[in-house]
Amino acid sequence: MIPLTVPTFTKDMEKAAVNALHSEMLVGGESVFRFEEEFAKYIGTDYAVAVNSGSSALLLTFYSLGVKPGDKVITPSATFIATISGSSILGGVPIFCEIGNDYLMSLESLKKFANSNYPVKYIIPVHLYGHPCNMDGIKEFAQHKGAAIVEDAAQAHGATYKARKVGCFGEAAVFSFYPTKNMTVCGDGGMITTNSNKVYESAKKMRDVGRVTKYTHDRIAYTLRLNSVNAAIGRVQLKHLDEWNEKRRTLAKRYYTELYGVGDLILPPESDANCIPVYHMYAIRTKQRNSLGAWLSINNISTSVHYPIPVHKQPACQVYQNGIDLSFTNQWSDTVLSIPIYPTLEHKNQEYVIEMIEQFYDDKLYESERMKEAGLAWGKKLV
Repeated sequence: MIPLTVPTFTKDMEKAAVNALHSEMLVGGESVFRFEEEFAKYIGTDYAVAVNSGSSALLLTFYSLGVKPGDKVITPSATFIATISGSSILGGVPIFCEIGNDYLMSLESLKKFANSNYPVKYIIPVHLYGHPCNMDGIKEFAQHKGAAIVEDAAQAHGATYKARKVGCFGEAAVFSFYPTKNMTVCGDGGMITTNSNKVYESAKKMRDVGRVTKYTHDRIAYTLRLNSVNAAIGRVQLKHLDEWNEKRRTLAKRYYTELYGVGDLILPPESDANCIPVYHMYAIRTKQRNSLGAWLSINNISTSVHYPIPVHKQPACQVYQNGIDLSFTNQWSDTVLSIPIYPTLEHKNQEYVIEMIEQFYDDKLYESERMKEAGLAWGKKLV
């Protein structure tokens, strides 16, 4: 089976983990602070705060920014539910906006809010699948509304917009190091990047149970620290990130070259002068999504759907319905399919993936009763 993604773990990472186990405090060790310094420098921010997950990063960021019950938070529904969880747990109210053909926050959708008296306190642009959002347009809207930007860069480590790394454009940004990401800490992990000393100091304290000294606490807080072993692995991974991202772009280019014009496939955007993606996922769209997914599975090719249920349709989010037209988001969730992409994907295996997709359309397999039934069964597994 050709996997959808494969996390990298090398001897250097193993050595770093073992060294941390033997020579550092397992919590709050030197590797954590070095990882923060190196990651902040890589992104181009003054500060970085390591935490135990991307979701925790969102929670601490919104706490540190001072989100209050009822504050409106604009975000795409085309994302993972964790995007809204941090602000919503603290009482923020998500306002879902539409996406464009690039899967990202639509500036046209934002204009509907700009031309109204709708109160907006925060905006969460999501750099979905590793594609950078149009940050100039989003920043212009944010300034018009007096809103703070929190970038969800959980899938976009190393992506650039106008030669700057995503994660440095707003009041803060969050990253995830879950094992499927472009870089990982071989477990759960996350990072907040910011130029705000207020956010930095607050997030550091709130991840460590509101501690002032070892036994004095002036806030009721959380325990959301990243451990030293994970941080040690993350430091090694960060050194290879640009190299791995370049390999992903090479794989994406091959997909684009060979799959362009095949069937009804809609391929993800390529790099241009302003936006350089990192292809966390290579997400195609097709009306034959379920049948194609089933066909590839039959032929030992892993796929996935990111995401079959948009956030506005999640049971937990029905209280947040606001009447905004999200018809394209609904279409996206019904047609999107992620196919294998990772730095160590061999050429022969990628060619096999391409051949199987071409055969699916060339032979019109989506018309066969067998594949229609297989597609129905495959689709049921998504929910």
